[in-house]
Amino acid sequence: MSDTATLAKSPAGAAGPGASAAATRTAARTRRRNLLVWLALAVVAGLVLYGLYALVFAGKTVKTDNAYVGADMAQVTPLVAGPVAKVLVRETETVKAGTPLVTLDDADARIMVAQAQAALGQAERKVRGYAASDTSLAGQLAARDADIARARSDLERARTDLDRRQTLSASGAVSGDELTNAKNKFTEAQAALAQAQASRVAAAGAREANRVLISGVSLDQNPEVAAARARLDAAQLALSRTVIKAPIDGVISKKQVQVGQQASVGAPLMSIVPSTEAYVDANFKEGQLAKVRAGQPVTLTSDLYGKQVVFHGKVRGLSGGTGSAFSLIPAQNASGNWIKVVQRLPVRIDLDPKELADHPLRVGLSMKAAVDVSGVK
Repeated sequence: MSDTATLAKSPAGAAGPGASAAATRTAARTRRRNLLVWLALAVVAGLVLYGLYALVFAGKTVKTDNAYVGADMAQVTPLVAGPVAKVLVRETETVKAGTPLVTLDDADARIMVAQAQAALGQAERKVRGYAASDTSLAGQLAARDADIARARSDLERARTDLDRRQTLSASGAVSGDELTNAKNKFTEAQAALAQAQASRVAAAGAREANRVLISGVSLDQNPEVAAARARLDAAQLALSRTVIKAPIDGVISKKQVQVGQQASVGAPLMSIVPSTEAYVDANFKEGQLAKVRAGQPVTLTSDLYGKQVVFHGKVRGLSGGTGSAFSLIPAQNASGNWIKVVQRLPVRIDLDPKELADHPLRVGLSMKAAVDVSGVK
C-alpha cells in the first residue's frame, strides 16, 4: 500500500521542479520586456526633452571656450636719460596712479635749472635796462632839439649879417673880406643846422628802436623774459621727470630695471597691468557670428574661479580680421594644396568693473563666453 502511494506521487513530484523553472523563465522575460519598455520610454523622453530644449534655447546663445583675458597695459618709459638711482617697486606689487616707481640721478637736471634761473634773471635785468635807456634816449632827443633850435638861431643871424653886408658892399662900405667871412659863416650855420637835424633823426631812431623792445608789454610779457622763463620751465620739467611715476592703477609686471642702469629715453623699464579694466577676446568660429552684435550681453566663467563665479559683460565689437589675417606670416590660400580650415574671429567683450574688483583677473587667463543672441532674428 505504501509503495503504491509512493509511485502515485512520483509524477507529481517530478512535474513540480519543471513548472518552477518555467515560471522563472517567464518572469525573467517579463522583466526584460519591462526594462526594454522603460528604456524605450526613457529614450523617447530624452528625445522629447532635447527637442524642447532645442526649440526653446537652441540658437539663443553662441559659446566658445577659446577666450582669453586681455588689458590695455601701460609701458613705463623714461622721458629723460640718466643713471637709475633708486627702484622703488617690486614685481607683482600693486600700485596707484602717481606712485613713484624709479628715480634717476638728478644732478645734471638741477644744474640746468640753476643755469635757466640765472638766464631768466639776466633777461629781466636786460629788459629793465631797456626801460632805463628809454629815459636816457629821451634826454638825448631833447638835447638834439635844443641843438637844432640853436643852429637855426645861428643860421638866421648869419643870414641877416650876410644880407646886411651884401647891401653895403654895393656902396663900398664893406670890404670883400668881410663879405666873404659873412658868406662863410652863413654856410657854416647851414651845415651846423643840417648836422643837428641829422643827430636828432639818429637819436629819434635809437629811441624808437629801444621802445619797440619794451612798448606794449610788461616785464613778464617781454619776449626775452618769456623765452628765458620757458627755458626755466623746461629745465624744471626735466628735473621733475627724473622721478618716474605710475601712469595708471595696476600690477607691476615685466620689471627690467636695476640700480645703476643707464636709462635711455623711450627704453621700457616695466609694465603696469590694470586689474580692474580688463576685457576678454573671445575667438568665435565664423559660422557662429551671424547674429553677434555690439552691445549684446555676455556671461563668462574663468578657469581661475570656476563656475561658481559668473562674470557679466557686453560685446564691444568684432575685430576687423581673423587671427590668421593679422599673423606675421599670413596663410597662402591660393596654393594648389589648399585645405579649408574654419576661421575664428576675435570678439572684444567688456567686463563689469565691479565684478573685476571683487574677483580680479590677470592677462592671459582662459575664459568661457556665451553671447546672448536671442534679440536678433
